[in-house]
Amino acid sequence: MINHIKISVRNLVEFILRGGDIDNRRGAYSDKDAMQEGSRIHRKIQKQMGSSYTAEVPLKIEIPIDEFVISLEGRADGIIIKEDEVTIDEIKGVYADLSYIEEPVFVHKAQAMCYAYIYGMQNDLQNISVQMTYCNIETEVIKRFHESFEFDQLDMWFRSVISEYAKWARFSYQSKKIRNRSIKGIEFPFEYRSGQKELAVSVYKTIKRRKTLFIQAPTGVGKTMSTIFPTVKAMGEELGDKLFYLTAKTITRTVAEEGFEILRSKGLQIKTATITAKDKLCICEEKECNPDACPYAKGHYDRINEAVFAVVSQNDNITRDILIQYANEYTVCPFEMCLDVTYWVDVIICDYNYVFDPNVFLRRYFSDGVKGDYIFLVDEAHNLVERARQMYSAELFKDNFLEIKRVVSSQSKSLASVIEKCNKHLLAMKKLCNNYVVMHDIDNFIIELLRLMTQMEKFLEEEKIFDERKKVLEFYLNVRNFLKIYELVDKSYVIYVENNSDTGFMIKLLCVDTSTNLRACLNKGNATVFFSATLLPIKYYKELLSNNVEDYAVYVHSPFDIKKRLLMIASDVSSKFTRRNREEYNKIYEYIKQVVQIKSGNYIVFFPSYSFMQDVYEVAIENGLDHEMELLKQKSSMLEEERELFLGNFKPNRDTSLVAFCVLGGVFSEGIDLKLDRLIGTIIVGTGLPMVCNERELLKQYYEERGENGFDFAYLYPGMNKVLQAAGRVIRTDFDQGIILLLDERFNGKQYKNLFPKEWEEYKVVNQLTLEPTVEEFWG
Repeated sequence: MINHIKISVRNLVEFILRGGDIDNRRGAYSDKDAMQEGSRIHRKIQKQMGSSYTAEVPLKIEIPIDEFVISLEGRADGIIIKEDEVTIDEIKGVYADLSYIEEPVFVHKAQAMCYAYIYGMQNDLQNISVQMTYCNIETEVIKRFHESFEFDQLDMWFRSVISEYAKWARFSYQSKKIRNRSIKGIEFPFEYRSGQKELAVSVYKTIKRRKTLFIQAPTGVGKTMSTIFPTVKAMGEELGDKLFYLTAKTITRTVAEEGFEILRSKGLQIKTATITAKDKLCICEEKECNPDACPYAKGHYDRINEAVFAVVSQNDNITRDILIQYANEYTVCPFEMCLDVTYWVDVIICDYNYVFDPNVFLRRYFSDGVKGDYIFLVDEAHNLVERARQMYSAELFKDNFLEIKRVVSSQSKSLASVIEKCNKHLLAMKKLCNNYVVMHDIDNFIIELLRLMTQMEKFLEEEKIFDERKKVLEFYLNVRNFLKIYELVDKSYVIYVENNSDTGFMIKLLCVDTSTNLRACLNKGNATVFFSATLLPIKYYKELLSNNVEDYAVYVHSPFDIKKRLLMIASDVSSKFTRRNREEYNKIYEYIKQVVQIKSGNYIVFFPSYSFMQDVYEVAIENGLDHEMELLKQKSSMLEEERELFLGNFKPNRDTSLVAFCVLGGVFSEGIDLKLDRLIGTIIVGTGLPMVCNERELLKQYYEERGENGFDFAYLYPGMNKVLQAAGRVIRTDFDQGIILLLDERFNGKQYKNLFPKEWEEYKVVNQLTLEPTVEEFWG
């Protein structure tokens, strides 16, 4: 209900009571995120506290203000009830030496004070105490701070906090009231295409039933509007309070922004914010987040609330440019302001990692114990499998331990000694390893890493300025991440060590089955819709993204005329490693040459790797193709400006052809939108199978042990997805016309054809003799 403004105790105190600077030089004991890594410590302390101690007590209070109610809730770590005293216990696990904590961090104490107020009021207490319990995660040493309050003191303090928050709650209430009124009047902004209305209805019903939906819908169906429109309608009926539109690429974020702008032009009043990566939002040349190096960091928390209120009260579409404008006006960090702004908008458009990544996720929405009326729309959901695998995996390299030991040896013998002990554990594992070895027990190594964290906390707190501090800090964060991921390790993980000639010896926590971790995040909301043009086979994606048999799935047929597209499979060429030679490269070149000479226009040729692309490109240059037409070649690690310039070459109405040599699965094989004759043909060399490596083989073994086809899960499905994405670049609208040529005889095999989408039922098998007449007939 919009007249109930919900907020957690933690979010309330961190928002209202913050102040001072942003300072990344501080140790993790002052970092609220690091405090949450001690869940094991929480449980252990709670079990030791005796019969007077009640753990994990949910507390909630509703405070009426004008037309609305503030609903404040949270969970006290513990309540100690004795005859003469009631104490609220707040536990924080830290890596730091407790001697550095001389008094409780105020926002931590404020959390406990809020719980004390709620419990005291609901139980009619005259006095109540709060206790801050800090525990070192590695040594399990405990330090407590105890303070008693008369209830009248707490009452006065609590009312002042709520009074500060009332302005924001009132804004939220009025904003949602206006939003919901506008939603009632909007209609779907276009004439429905074939299947589009049914798709929108499926999304709405999924949200209403609080379920998960998988949508396989080809490019051009209008997936974006078909998902955001019914979601907005559902929000107007209070089936959800906040929409997270999740994407993997900048281009799809832009498409989402445009979709909401279209609805605004029809009368919708809704607030959206797009989260831009920190590096792209930072105003400073040097990314040093501390008050000495950055004027935006100095006093940031003293000014930020005023800045945020100005942004959200004066803007509906909050983009990067808007954030930078207000950051300059109020001298605050634009990235941190962006994160705060999200709390006061209806729609958050962002990368996957702000919901799923354990290091980056928005803790105000997704930390332990926090849930909300969220709706998740996951665009280009085929990308989430590999992205999630990266997010929930972690690795450490032996060489880095030796390098950091070298850096710190002259400054801290004790830290160097702990690093050496970690290195000895790695050395022992290395002796077992020729290529790679699966490890079943690394507990002793983990214990040494915990000791290392404590020493590094102390070192970084004492040594704030030295030449290679960035390198040490990066190492510290990598170790912290490894420990954080280790807490997630279960049967869906494989732990292995590998000796690699390029990267050296490493240990890795590999998340094979991502569904458990993803589901834990998605369960914090009401409903989820995964959608993509390439969610095939749907069973594979359902298993790895949610693994819930009750999830719905919808297949939307292509609305386009199949006569406007020619799909061909070459029967006499292959990209297999055993056939990668000059003769095969010449064949591939001849196919490319024939296609692009028959009709002038823009073409993209996709290759399985940069080296393969270079080999065929050299054949093209040797044969003088660059004198007949324009040739482009994708570079590795292209900047955004370089990518835009690259795509700018795809001009309409060409007299001679342009042929772009690109890599399958790269930045140009999905997410680009070259309509009409800006792209009239795509040639795909190879089946897209990932390179054979230890990690892929471990994935294969994992699924074979569970009765699945390991090759399909590790190689075939990811590879075919890249092929389908690249092929989808050609037909984007009703007016597009073009060809797709699959250059690998393996596409004629049953296991590949079984993965073809329904709109690929009509295709032609060609060879070098029949290609030319087939293409000429199509264009003729």
